[in-house]
Amino acid sequence: MTDYGVELLAFAPHPDDAELFCGGLLCKLAGQGYRTAVVDVTNGEKASRGTPETRALETAAASRVMGLSVRENLALPDTWVNPWAGYEAKESERIAASAVMRVAEVIRRLRPEIVVAPWERDRHPDHEAASQLITRALMLASVRNVVTDPASTPFMPRQVMYYPMRQLTEPTVIVDVTEAHARKMSAVQCYASQVAQRAAEPPTLVGSPLALPALEARDRFYGSQIGVAYAEPYILRNAVGLGDPVDHFRRNTFSQPLFFPERQ
Repeated sequence: MTDYGVELLAFAPHPDDAELFCGGLLCKLAGQGYRTAVVDVTNGEKASRGTPETRALETAAASRVMGLSVRENLALPDTWVNPWAGYEAKESERIAASAVMRVAEVIRRLRPEIVVAPWERDRHPDHEAASQLITRALMLASVRNVVTDPASTPFMPRQVMYYPMRQLTEPTVIVDVTEAHARKMSAVQCYASQVAQRAAEPPTLVGSPLALPALEARDRFYGSQIGVAYAEPYILRNAVGLGDPVDHFRRNTFSQPLFFPERQ
């Protein structure tokens, strides 16, 4: 039997990405007593607003709101996330220089039952690069002869779920986050340097007056597809097996959906 650590580990390209796009799931599971963790890939130091020091304080506040068990930061260079970083180093130096080995070490150490990662398509290059980085690390973390620093044993999570960010796409599963949605938005509001309306600050997408209403509209839209008030979309690369469909749908039955996605 696999010895799991935390139940859910979410990777975020920048501090606030987890809160914005999978914060409902994190809040919901923490509220149910599960151990949840977030690993930020960068400090967001290139952001047009705020400072790394301010962002660190906001991240700590948001982590408390979400009830996280673990929050870490890999401190990879913001705007320069590279899934192949360190590949050009000499063999003797590659482990220490490799971004993918740092992610693999985290996966092996935290031993998550479920990993949540950004989807492979997005407007921000760091978001796409982080998705590739984490996908590579998930594979390498399971290989016996791949060595990390410190040394660790191979590990593979039970499931990997990808969260779309600004990219609209058809989800594999939609998670009801209605009861956790207010707490999710409270966690997002912790990042005042990014989302607060300040005329003196440079304009940004997340700082737009329409940014948080758009996020709420997105969660309402996906909720409407399963007949609940708020929900978040996730994508799985693998087919999902059901051992007992009757039991599954008895325990996961929602109201009549209001919107139906087109199936090709």
